[in-house]
Amino acid sequence: MNSPARYEILDPRFEDCIRLSAQLEQLHTGNRWCEGPAWFPAHRSLVWSDIPNERMLRLDEASNAVSVFRQPSGYSNGNTVDREGRLISCEHGGRRVLRTEHDGSLTVLAERYQGRRLNSPNDVVVKSDGTVWFTDPNYGITSNYEGVKAEQELPGCYVYRLDPRSGELTVVADDFVSPNGLAFSPDERHLYIADTGLDCGTMRRFSVGEGGVLSGGEVFIRCQTGFYDGFRFDEEGRLWTSAGSAIHCHLPDGTLIGRILMPERVANLVFGGPKRNRLFICASSSLYALLLAVSGAKTF
Repeated sequence: MNSPARYEILDPRFEDCIRLSAQLEQLHTGNRWCEGPAWFPAHRSLVWSDIPNERMLRLDEASNAVSVFRQPSGYSNGNTVDREGRLISCEHGGRRVLRTEHDGSLTVLAERYQGRRLNSPNDVVVKSDGTVWFTDPNYGITSNYEGVKAEQELPGCYVYRLDPRSGELTVVADDFVSPNGLAFSPDERHLYIADTGLDCGTMRRFSVGEGGVLSGGEVFIRCQTGFYDGFRFDEEGRLWTSAGSAIHCHLPDGTLIGRILMPERVANLVFGGPKRNRLFICASSSLYALLLAVSGAKTF
């Protein structure tokens, strides 16, 4: 089902990013909570999580056909694609981070820190050096809705950096309430992390130093109309983020220039398509897509 996209233009520069005639496409519905879209350019396909239904779905862009990719999924949440084209997934149920190999087998990348089980890995990104960075709030162990209710073994909710070559798992940030979505700037000099455990939407920006050491961590943007969850950057460094029942577009300096108004609460998004200018949006019960006039930053 298609409908005209609805925008709020707060700055004329937003008009360069969109087309007022573009259609918002509802590609699939019937999910309980869509999350974690990951784009596979080689296959022109999208994989995403339907967390409470404990399944992962796959969209074939050429045909718009949707099929079950994995069920049960371990209540997977965030997904991404590494530099070798392999799927990296965060599992709430398994309380671990997994890699799907090219032959379909699964490799556990992380499930414990200092001998204690992780809380419920939430979102994940892969840096150009192959290191895997993920957030670990406790959403998957507080109830049986998005995971398996269990005791929290770690004293906090941290952000981690994993070196898959050595297997070393390091805490890079430990002062979040509920760290959630995260993404590197296109030049990888900064890491942005959302906190959904506060009274308002908050996103922080860290400088990335040698060996993956983070510094800074100042609040980059705040949202009074919802919470920031998943987000991505375009080629020009603009930030496109979920924000309640909308997607906000920010300039590299944080200026909010426009909103895409959505019919459902947005969880996450990713750029895809041959030109990386098709924005795929996981919003509550549905997967949507919107063609933009700009392209997402290349991450593979």
